[in-house]
Amino acid sequence: MSLPPNISSDIYPSLTYDDAPAAIDWLTRAFGFTKRFVVPGPDNRVEHSELSMGNGVVMISSPKHDERRFSPRALNGYSQALSVYVADPDAHYEVAMAAGATLLRPLQTEDYGARGYMVTDPEGHIWYFGNYRPGAYWPEQSN
Repeated sequence: MSLPPNISSDIYPSLTYDDAPAAIDWLTRAFGFTKRFVVPGPDNRVEHSELSMGNGVVMISSPKHDERRFSPRALNGYSQALSVYVADPDAHYEVAMAAGATLLRPLQTEDYGARGYMVTDPEGHIWYFGNYRPGAYWPEQSN
């Protein structure tokens, strides 16, 4: 099966939230994701969902204890951070801060030229938003 024409990524992070419905609402409002697909479960659970931004997709679900999947709230530390390309990091930063994102690294221009910032969402997932694209600063390699 081929990817839909607006999706070109081959990596789809899957994140776990204690309150997945609230997280989906917050991620769309604060970070600008578009809700595409939600599979509800009993007791206000989300079994699976897909949110998009640009050509990327992130999947959100409720905890799945049998798979050892928990919200960062249940863990002592972080095991991941997501990096998301946005064309205008300054404008994106203003919306995220107004929505209550917790700042970890201020909006700044890096030594290599990219501009961005790092925050956590209400359940503690780490997000970096900036105009960085992987590979843009890689040295040319010969085969």
